[in-house]
Amino acid sequence: MELLHTVDILIIALYLVTIIVIGLVLRKKAQQSKDDYLLGGKRIPWYLLGLSNASGMFDISGTIWLVTLMFVYGIKSAWVPWLWPVFNQIFLMVYLSKWLRRSNATTGAEWIGTRFGFGNGAKLSHIIVVVFALVVCLGYLAYGFIGLGKFVEIFIPWEFASNYIPFAIPPEYVPHFYGTIFTLFAVFYSLLGGMSGIVWADVVQFAIMTISAIVIGYLGWQAVGEFGVNVPKDWMNPFTGGLNLDWSNIIPEVTDKIKSDGYGVFTYFLFMMLFKGVLVSVAGPAPTYDMQKILSTKTPAEASKMSGFVSVILMPIRYLMIAGFAALALIYYDQLDLLNAAGHIDFELILPTAIKEFVPVGLLGLLLAGLIAAFMSTFAGTLNAAQAYLVNDIYLKYTKPNASQNQVKNMNYITGITVVVISIILGFFAENVNAILNIIVSVLYGSYVGANILKWHWWRFNGEGFFWGMVAGLVAAAIVPHLFPDVNALYLFPVLLIVSLIGSVIGTYSAPPTEAKVLKDFYKNVRPWGFWKPIHDQLAAENPNFKKNTDFGRDMFNVAIGIISQTALVILPMYLIFRQETPIYISLVVLVICSILLKKFWWNNLNQKLD
Repeated sequence: MELLHTVDILIIALYLVTIIVIGLVLRKKAQQSKDDYLLGGKRIPWYLLGLSNASGMFDISGTIWLVTLMFVYGIKSAWVPWLWPVFNQIFLMVYLSKWLRRSNATTGAEWIGTRFGFGNGAKLSHIIVVVFALVVCLGYLAYGFIGLGKFVEIFIPWEFASNYIPFAIPPEYVPHFYGTIFTLFAVFYSLLGGMSGIVWADVVQFAIMTISAIVIGYLGWQAVGEFGVNVPKDWMNPFTGGLNLDWSNIIPEVTDKIKSDGYGVFTYFLFMMLFKGVLVSVAGPAPTYDMQKILSTKTPAEASKMSGFVSVILMPIRYLMIAGFAALALIYYDQLDLLNAAGHIDFELILPTAIKEFVPVGLLGLLLAGLIAAFMSTFAGTLNAAQAYLVNDIYLKYTKPNASQNQVKNMNYITGITVVVISIILGFFAENVNAILNIIVSVLYGSYVGANILKWHWWRFNGEGFFWGMVAGLVAAAIVPHLFPDVNALYLFPVLLIVSLIGSVIGTYSAPPTEAKVLKDFYKNVRPWGFWKPIHDQLAAENPNFKKNTDFGRDMFNVAIGIISQTALVILPMYLIFRQETPIYISLVVLVICSILLKKFWWNNLNQKLD
């Protein structure tokens, strides 16, 4: 049976042609300079960068996971993404994007020079950041590639596609074939158009997803009104009942899913998520596409606006779609085939199965084009970040500092193609390298937090401290989980953090402080709050009018209000789809109050002068 109508195929084809045109149109603009290619010349409006960043976060695997979470845990599923943590965008919005953009760096590794100078410690720090960024980028690219292929295979079975393909492919490699095809489209516009091409392709993608989300949300809302919904007690309440919901008399199979998730006692789980999430957020963005979008903004104030806009544009649209699909799946559960190849129920099949069952002709093509575009958006942004590190932080820094613009352009193409080829190869061997890459990525993330908090807030922290802090965290993250194999990794975070901080402090005092001029330039330009008194006193002696950053209290207030407003943006579309009138009004009131407070204490102070 053909799942795709001719109309659906034409819509997908039209999208693919559109992104090819975007790459061709923006090719000349991207070739003007290194900054034009990697950062869009720092001329792209903040709202387009924010929309692009939101588009990159609207990925297939994440959406599948979130639909499954809402189906099982209801409104309380709004808390689980704090594991990422989703509220890191609020810390970026309030102050970290502004601090990062003031450095005028091209990549996170280049930023190291503005903080630690160019001595041995800075070189070690620079190298470990580049390695971290490249491994994370390759991991994202490889698994996004194979994940997309498996998703597309559900809707374009090989029995159907083989009628149009003039060669045979072994069944086990069909997902890789699909993944390669769509990867090549993403490579085309990202290699030719650079950051500008990525942003404009993301604008098209987000417009598609917005239309799809509105229609899916309406279908779910209509079904709830017509048939109602049968869910456990406290499913509709985000604050009571915990995550151990009683599905035994409704859909007994969900009980096994809750046990396998292993989130445990909700209060402790939430506390640990908040503890880890705050520290990860304070550490700042990882050196991937999110950081590149921040560095691409025109000014520090626009960097903050861009990060804030991500939550405003992403949360309501994405959760309208998520809640719509969850409602349809709950109401028509008996019609869904959730059996995997092994004959077991797999709740992560809810999204693709619901799409096949409930999405009408035309909208199916639009929705698939949007989900394919979501993959391409994440892929292209990650590829751009990998290119930035290879070209800016290896080629121009160590190999050819005086390279011509033509040489830089060619190197951008070469590194981009190389990264893509490696990621596709990794994707082909995904089953074999899955455990290895997961360990590498989790180990590197485990080593990231302690050192990256200190780099912002402690003047004495130097390159050696940064390097040894990350190494200590890396070693701990490689060993500690094996010592406690039955403990959720979330609860091991404090141990990894303490080890990383010990390594950071010992490493810091093993070498002299960073050169005074570097510290003074960094503190004067970025103006962080924290333990910078000796540097502040030196600058104040040179300029009596110099003022330190006294905004810590206001920033933390804005962070708290921002997290509340972001959470309201998540649960509002959930309540809307499930027709819960009183919670809708309460959420709207909370959102209005938070908006007024943020306008007064955050937005109105964005252009505040440093001196």
